[in-house]
Amino acid sequence: MSLIDLLDEAGLTGRGGGSFPTGTKVRTALERGASLVVNACDGEIGTSKDASVVAHHLDEICYGASLLTSSVTWAAHRGSPTEAALLAAGLDVLSTPARYVASEESALVNLLNGGLARPLMRQAPVAVGSRTTMGRRLPATLVLNAETVWRIGQIERYGPTWFRSYGTPAEPGPRLVTISGSVERPGVYETAAGVALNDLLVAAGTFDSAAVGLSGLSGGWLSAAESQHITWSNAGLAPYGFRTGSGAIAVLDRSTCPLTYVAELVRFAAGESAGQCGPCMFGVPAVARTLDQLLDGSARPSDIALLDERVRMLVGRGACRFPDGIAGFVTSALRVFDPDITAHLDGGCLCLRQPAHAQR
Repeated sequence: MSLIDLLDEAGLTGRGGGSFPTGTKVRTALERGASLVVNACDGEIGTSKDASVVAHHLDEICYGASLLTSSVTWAAHRGSPTEAALLAAGLDVLSTPARYVASEESALVNLLNGGLARPLMRQAPVAVGSRTTMGRRLPATLVLNAETVWRIGQIERYGPTWFRSYGTPAEPGPRLVTISGSVERPGVYETAAGVALNDLLVAAGTFDSAAVGLSGLSGGWLSAAESQHITWSNAGLAPYGFRTGSGAIAVLDRSTCPLTYVAELVRFAAGESAGQCGPCMFGVPAVARTLDQLLDGSARPSDIALLDERVRMLVGRGACRFPDGIAGFVTSALRVFDPDITAHLDGGCLCLRQPAHAQR
């Protein structure tokens, strides 16, 4: 059985966040003579699993990459320990700016071919060969997350049956999660789809949680009560509009103002966008400004209605999918933290029962 057939039978999907069937992606790319980029950037907020697999399983990742092609480039954030480890191993490293959008797969392909580390417009997948904004054709490139490449090697060695002994029939295989925030034992954990989210939180030593964030800026929020009764899987998270994504799980405690935390991340997002189109250049910063008004006490109920409208306008209008992720992140925050919004509009804050402006 060929490697691609093994991947198809195993049901491996990308571990970087997209969850696209790996066998299909590999077949499409290799039919076009694509080179491989192993993405080890940990690009999503709250993730460190790429750093972990490079630190502890680099030989196995190299083995997985060798099964695909001899033309391999390793992407890592400039100045990171991961970059240092890859360089020390004598690998060909694409030094990537430590910016949020820079590790998106089309941004890596753009950078690899002499362009800026900015996502390309939504055209053909990079696996079949894409074009820059100026129309220059780029070669077909297979971009796979470091964990995905590690799993490819495991499937070749141990077989699809072993792989499917973890997870669920629809979402098979072991996978890594990064748990951070208000936990006693933050770090990278190996798990599988279908486990109770609360079991993961207990394993990390969660205490006094107010809410749980999933998949960083490309995901969203669950209340503490919701997190106790939900299955960590795409099927279990679907009613809330989320996916397991990059495997980032962040626990927010009750002493932290959630709106301050959300506003800081959206403000960060406004500065991290590619700045290539209206939703990123104007829409995301406008959302950030409204959240700041909510914190400084100048927001009115009409501003929250306008915020909701602005968030809805972000969806599906960007040149890349960055604004869509921010829209989902903020929409879930408006739902989960609605009592906090009401308190701030009234001049207070639920977390410490003090005036909102004192939280800044």
